[in-house]
Amino acid sequence: MLNRLGIYFKEMYPLLPRFFLAIIYFFEVYFVLLLNVNIVAFSIGIQEWIGVLTIFIFLMVLRIADDFKDYEHDKRLFPERPLPAGKVYKKDLVILLVFIIGLSFCLNLFFMNNFGWYLFLFVYGTLMSLWFFQKDKIQNSLTLALITHNPVMMVLNIYVISFVCYKYDLPLLSWTTFLLAFTMYFPSLIWEIARKIRAPKDETEYVTYSKLFGYEKASRFVRNIILLDIVTNIILLWQISKIGVAVLVINVIWIVVQFQQFIDNPDRFKLIDRVERYTYITEVTMVVSVIVHLLQLRLNL
Repeated sequence: MLNRLGIYFKEMYPLLPRFFLAIIYFFEVYFVLLLNVNIVAFSIGIQEWIGVLTIFIFLMVLRIADDFKDYEHDKRLFPERPLPAGKVYKKDLVILLVFIIGLSFCLNLFFMNNFGWYLFLFVYGTLMSLWFFQKDKIQNSLTLALITHNPVMMVLNIYVISFVCYKYDLPLLSWTTFLLAFTMYFPSLIWEIARKIRAPKDETEYVTYSKLFGYEKASRFVRNIILLDIVTNIILLWQISKIGVAVLVINVIWIVVQFQQFIDNPDRFKLIDRVERYTYITEVTMVVSVIVHLLQLRLNL
């Protein structure tokens, strides 16, 4: 079983990169929130690392749940994936799910201060895996699937934000937490839509937003979300790094140009490639800006 799971992880959920992503995700929320409310005296202990592990496990659970949900679909369109190809068995993934969910449940119950939000996160994830008991309606509607499934990333943001707020006695509902919840949510929304926008010549039987609404309208919609996203990023980064803000502005100007080029000629490049590049630059800028600011604070102490 371990060998089969090793194959699954390698192809569908590479462990080290995903754990590193969980670290970045958790501490980006953590420090952006603290620095925006002028808290520079912080302590990192076992709770923070349980939070990181919870993100890592939850994203793994979503990956496995998607493989179960899309099994028949993948057998037809993606037969080379581990589960439809028989490289890993369903019982292997069930055993893994029981173990990792049980582990995260116990750790959050005994060590974390926001167990209620943990439960809400995993209840939402469970409902997603069950198509909210409306499989026929949601599975056959790309828009309904987006509306019901993508907000799980917002719930994940709130899980981290709630932990920080409870630990440092901050209000859970504030302008800063509102902006932070959305600025960490927008990238997943942008990526989810952009990856399903294709040039007319690249369309297949796979349902995409460009097929449903046209590539021009779908592209403009994502571009507008990006513009809204960059506003939230700039507001949160303003008092942390003015250089970081400048990088964000240059980056968003670049991606707007890319969108226009794609709209003018969709055969020039794949839109998702440019969107991913924009997202990486934005997130790296946020993370590096926070790290540099923390180092400056440490040197000034």
